[in-house]
Amino acid sequence: MTLPRVSVITIFLDAEHFLAEAVESVIAQSFREWELLLVDDGSRDGSPTIARRLADRKDHRIRYMRHADGANHGMSASRNLGLTRASGEFVAFLDADDVWLPDKLREQVDVLDAEPDAGLVYGRTQIWHSWSDAPEKPDFFYDLGVAPGRLYRPPELFQLLLENKAQTPTTCNALIRRTLFQRLGGFDESFRAMFEDQTFFAKALLCAPAYVDGRVWARYRQHGASCSALSDARGDDQRARLRFLRWLKDYLRAFPDADPEARAALNRELLRHRLAPGSTLLKQAGRRLKGIARAARHA
Repeated sequence: MTLPRVSVITIFLDAEHFLAEAVESVIAQSFREWELLLVDDGSRDGSPTIARRLADRKDHRIRYMRHADGANHGMSASRNLGLTRASGEFVAFLDADDVWLPDKLREQVDVLDAEPDAGLVYGRTQIWHSWSDAPEKPDFFYDLGVAPGRLYRPPELFQLLLENKAQTPTTCNALIRRTLFQRLGGFDESFRAMFEDQTFFAKALLCAPAYVDGRVWARYRQHGASCSALSDARGDDQRARLRFLRWLKDYLRAFPDADPEARAALNRELLRHRLAPGSTLLKQAGRRLKGIARAARHA
């Protein structure tokens, strides 16, 4: 049997409302040489039944799998499980609540075939509110932060990722050479949710050229039960980002010859985070100033 060129990995956890739509957007791709690995991360709703039904179709390209113990292991471990079963030359990820546009894989494979130095390619993602009958906000796109239609060598896009102000590689948007995973390893399983994708993309953008395209390839569904929405509601975003930045600093310590621009960019972001409104450093400074003021009043 001919091996697929693209391995698509869709992880899911209690995603019965959206999973079938995500899978249908893979089946609808104009590029046909793919396999789809549906990885169950310990779901307790009807999504495993949906995934098994989709895998039982006559389309042999779709497979269902779960962790050996059937438990929840987190997003990184689930993506890594999919990677152990992937056989394609390229790897793409599609979360269970997102969808692809029909030419996503064809256009991205064409780019990587034309750009042999590129370790990955990514483009624009629609921030998708209009899937709902009563969207709270209009759809929009983040700025790419760089000119599209060209290859970028490290560490330029790494610095863009650290600044966190523009569209950078995401799991629903990028197409990645499998050899890059073989070189760098997969996802850091200590990151079960927030910033779990950024640990891999930071490593990738430190060592591999990436092609940035201006075309729209994915729709990132906005809803209250998503991992990012729940993190924002809990007020966890800043803590999660600080953990990621500290992890990255430890990672760079293992590479004494890493580009000094990359180290400088990381140090700037750590300082900016420490000085951000509501940060621990500013709270401590505020408490010290209040203490000084109280002491002055009673002097």
